Amino acid sequence: MRVLLVEDDPTLRAQLRTGLEEAGYVVDEADNGRDAHHLGAGGDFDAVILDLGLPVLDGISVLKRWRGAGSTLPVLILTARDSWHEKVAGIDAGADDYLAKPFHMEELLARLRALIRRAQGLASPLLQCGPLTLDTRSSRVTLNGQPVTLTSHEYRLLAYLMHRPGTVVSRSELTEHLYAQDFDRDSNTIEVFVGRLRRKLPAETIETVRGMGYKLVAPP
Repeated sequence: MRVLLVEDDPTLRAQLRTGLEEAGYVVDEADNGRDAHHLGAGGDFDAVILDLGLPVLDGISVLKRWRGAGSTLPVLILTARDSWHEKVAGIDAGADDYLAKPFHMEELLARLRALIRRAQGLASPLLQCGPLTLDTRSSRVTLNGQPVTLTSHEYRLLAYLMHRPGTVVSRSELTEHLYAQDFDRDSNTIEVFVGRLRRKLPAETIETVRGMGYKLVAPP
């Protein structure tokens, strides 16, 4: 899962990036509203964490521009603890949720997981595909109740597919969501990770749709 982190405080931004990456997210950053608007408008993100007090262009304006352009990107805004008017303005501008500073990283991660699930029409933190289960809270994958050991990239790929069961996902889309913008991307590596997953899971779980991409299906 790929997240855009928009925060102008370098210390907090570094702390958030570390926490997000440890939780398995791919993170792109912006420290001002102009860059945030450009990245959010052109990037393929699963969610945005957006501070409202940004230089150059404030967070509310950024959010209004995204929504005005028709973007449905899930957005979690960060607000000052006592600024109730910021919360109201953020929600009216199109935010999906808010979190007041200071906050615990665990709460931010929980809200982020919920945003991404809801965007895909999923309610439970446990994602299921036949005998395969992925717990988004613990990043734990089991097959018939037995743990499956995955590398970080294998987990990210599987998690993205499990958030979109039955949907054909192209290699380029997977590449976009597995790597940060400044990473040297190579869509051919997706085939490698799919091959590794097939050796650890029932091979038919990940179906190749010729000329289009991959689809997660429940094995018979």
